[in-house]
Amino acid sequence: MIEDNQLSRIKDEIIDSFDEELEMQLDEDRLDDLVAETMPRSADETLDRRTYFRELFRLQHELVRLQDWVQYKKLKMVVLFEGRDSAGKGGAIKRVIQRLNPRVCRVVALPAPTERERNQWYFQRYTAHLPTAGEMVLFDRSWYNRAGVERVMGFCSNDELDEFFRSVPEFERMLVRSGIILVKYWFSITDEEQEFRFNMRISDPLKQWKLSPMDLESRARWEEYTKAKEEMLERTHIPEAPWWVVQAVDKRKARLNCIAHLLGQIPYEDVPKPDIVLPNRVRNSDYTRHPVPPEMYVPEVY
Repeated sequence: MIEDNQLSRIKDEIIDSFDEELEMQLDEDRLDDLVAETMPRSADETLDRRTYFRELFRLQHELVRLQDWVQYKKLKMVVLFEGRDSAGKGGAIKRVIQRLNPRVCRVVALPAPTERERNQWYFQRYTAHLPTAGEMVLFDRSWYNRAGVERVMGFCSNDELDEFFRSVPEFERMLVRSGIILVKYWFSITDEEQEFRFNMRISDPLKQWKLSPMDLESRARWEEYTKAKEEMLERTHIPEAPWWVVQAVDKRKARLNCIAHLLGQIPYEDVPKPDIVLPNRVRNSDYTRHPVPPEMYVPEVY
């Protein structure tokens, strides 16, 4: 039977776990407040906090079951998260991986290619991060950089772009034939919503680091990015690896909808697990614990 002090500790741990999610949500609400007066916006329907958290925790529990199934069945899963700057890809990825085992589910967010990588086969730098059996890999932006930012900002030639569009369907079919489950998400926001979110970042010194010169330039090139996105979706939406568009103006709904859809991509079941028994702590009569010198302790400021 669990003693009262143990039960209290368990409750504290659960509350602490919930607070991690709550802190992220409160931070976003704080950003909204910073520009609410200078950036008026219409009142959009959104999920109340109680419903949002209840559904998020339920879906995250299912993600753990999915993770266990992927590991148990030695599956290989790749999920691409694409979208405009500030579309909410990072926030969705955080909620997906928040309760998962980082040894099973990992995030790949590659920086700009090096000189060596620029002269390799275009897909080479991405193939190094593909999963082995029993792994899930989430790409925070992917090989579709070529169809988006590289194209719009002039970082690739027309010939390189044409070759990309010829190659990517075959590349993805090859991945699927090799046993990889490939899921592609495009997070869609409006012009007005991106402007709003950029202004939130400008107004908050804790978030200004998220705004790069490339992000600012993307605002001026909204229509070019739109044309690039439309052609990308048209030419790379294939039966073996279709695109799924996430309506992302409402962040809460976008996260829940994306996770719910992701869970539906693999029929998973409960994994048989052995009963876990905590072994007794071995105590040796000849062992004496040595004291830690006081100067080694971190000062207890709080």
